[in-house]
Amino acid sequence: MRQHFKTRREDPISALITPQPPDSDTSAVPRGSHCAPGGVVTVLVPAHNESAGITETLVSLNNQTRRPDRVIVVADNCTDDTEELAVAQGAEVIRTVGNKDKKAGALNFALSALLPDADPEELILVQDADSQLAVDFIHNATAHLLADDLLGAVGGVFSGGPGGGFVGHLQRNEYARYARDVKRLHGRCLVVTGTAALFRVKTLRAVVAARLAGTLPPGNGKGGVYDTSVLTEDNELSFALLTLGYRIASPSNCTLVTEVMPTWRELWAQRLRWKRGAVENCVQYGWTKVTRPYWGRQFLSMIGVLVTLAYFGSIIFALVTGMGLNLRPFWMAVTGVFIVERIVTVRLRGWRYMLLAATMFETVIDTFLQAVHAKAYLDSALNRKKTW
Repeated sequence: MRQHFKTRREDPISALITPQPPDSDTSAVPRGSHCAPGGVVTVLVPAHNESAGITETLVSLNNQTRRPDRVIVVADNCTDDTEELAVAQGAEVIRTVGNKDKKAGALNFALSALLPDADPEELILVQDADSQLAVDFIHNATAHLLADDLLGAVGGVFSGGPGGGFVGHLQRNEYARYARDVKRLHGRCLVVTGTAALFRVKTLRAVVAARLAGTLPPGNGKGGVYDTSVLTEDNELSFALLTLGYRIASPSNCTLVTEVMPTWRELWAQRLRWKRGAVENCVQYGWTKVTRPYWGRQFLSMIGVLVTLAYFGSIIFALVTGMGLNLRPFWMAVTGVFIVERIVTVRLRGWRYMLLAATMFETVIDTFLQAVHAKAYLDSALNRKKTW
């Protein structure tokens, strides 16, 4: 895989990753800006044709109360002006050419150059190019990470960005429910989300060493931080950290906004990848103390699919056979529990959204997600070709 480095000047390449020239515009990302505990913070932003949102993402980094020391955009097979927009915001740019391993491959490429020479106590924030951090994200995440030696990663609690119409609204409700669950669990989480996650250098080195030693799945075959063979690299890395004895957390004061899928088709593709990846990560790691809660969630998910099939199957059967729809106490109770749960769990968004959640519109995305889950289980069982 070839690489290129870009700054405001077209200087010769002197290394895989080098600082910007002294006379280039670095005011947006000052060096040594230690307004909070901790050493150097380097941000990696993997980006594939992200010109629509990369500027907003980098502005959110420039506006941090604890500003990062380096911001590196990993322009992965970009054919738009992502690189130029990144440089305009003072970021460094690495260009990958020929990477076939998507986000995980791009990150492994950048980290293979960063990790060997970095101080073990330095911090690395990996952030999606379509997500914007709250202004105090790095300050808060750094404080949490440095307060606990066994904390392997600090992730973010995300809310949905604007747009997407009705499907966007349903995703924002879904993310609000996730935020509520994380808050109630005091930051405990099952997965460090790939939207934004902060790590110590020494922790990522431990993952690399464990992959090389065979303690963990081999990643890219060369001991990379991320496993390039899976669909959900953030879920697999969470498994890896937990297997090595670390804890993971998504504190409620580490917030960000992330893009919502604008169409049902794109949402289907995203969630199918997430769900199948989660299932296959469980199979990959087997039945262990670490994976038991994840297997439990998959079991409950399968029960949900069966209940949904029974619910709608009974309605279809009644209509097809001419029996008519009779109000059965059991199914009325199931419907009532569902509606109450929808109302209560979206309380963080306000009373207007609670009223809207009381309608049956919420059944749309739940039925949709159950169909996604059923498809993911079927694809995994039949070992169908994986698609990103």
